Amino acid sequence: MEQSEFSQGVVLVGEQALALESFAQACDTDVSVVLILVDEGLVHPLSVDNGLRFSGEALVRARRVLRLQRDFGANLESVAVMLDLLDEIERLRGQLLRAGALIA
Repeated sequence: MEQSEFSQGVVLVGEQALALESFAQACDTDVSVVLILVDEGLVHPLSVDNGLRFSGEALVRARRVLRLQRDFGANLESVAVMLDLLDEIERLRGQLLRAGALIA
């Protein structure tokens, strides 16, 4: 895929969302790959009524999925486990910060 205008960064503010094609472009991948990520439950669209639309949070998650897959040569099942573990680490760090047991 050729480098896109989204390669440098995308900022979504408030209720803004990306349509499927723009989302795939922002992830530097193909629409078919995004559809697989959605089917596998790794990325969740905001809406499906008038076509798939994705939030900035979904964009960050999709990029993380693709990076883990690329960097570790992992299949999507392995990436799902990695994401669960990373999410748990973030949750636990948040608890430690709130308890004052960890300095940011």
